[in-house]
Amino acid sequence: MKPLDHLERLDKHLVDELAQVARETVREELREQTRKQRRKAALYAASGALALYAGAALALAVGLALALGLPDWAAALITAVILGALAYVLRGMARPSRPGPEHAAGVAPCGDSARRTAAGAVGGMPYPPVPPAPPGKAAAPGTVPPRPAGDPDVPHRGV
Repeated sequence: MKPLDHLERLDKHLVDELAQVARETVREELREQTRKQRRKAALYAASGALALYAGAALALAVGLALALGLPDWAAALITAVILGALAYVLRGMARPSRPGPEHAAGVAPCGDSARRTAAGAVGGMPYPPVPPAPPGKAAAPGTVPPRPAGDPDVPHRGV
């Protein structure tokens, strides 16, 4: 047996041991992170369930308050209409805004409506409208501008 064989075996043993320690460390870190995330998810689920019950109690209170001056069926109908309208408004706030007819025609919106459409949903970040054609060229709507001569996907080599 050569002396180098002994060192090679020792190196292999050290590498295996280092890999094992690294795997155990990563596994422990992942366990700790998932434990924290599991707790956070359970708290969110509990808060959602409590919010659902609170909303049901509020709807019941509105219905009972309306039932004091109206027939029971009318109070229930009015409460259902109010809840349906709220659901519709919330659904609209959750969806991203669709471009309006002025966007399809290529006309830039102006004034307050420009801020609303540029900002998207409430709390969205405003951005400038995209021009219908590149600067300096008047292209027909729907046409694709020609591809540049130098392909941007191919790296350029200095000459």
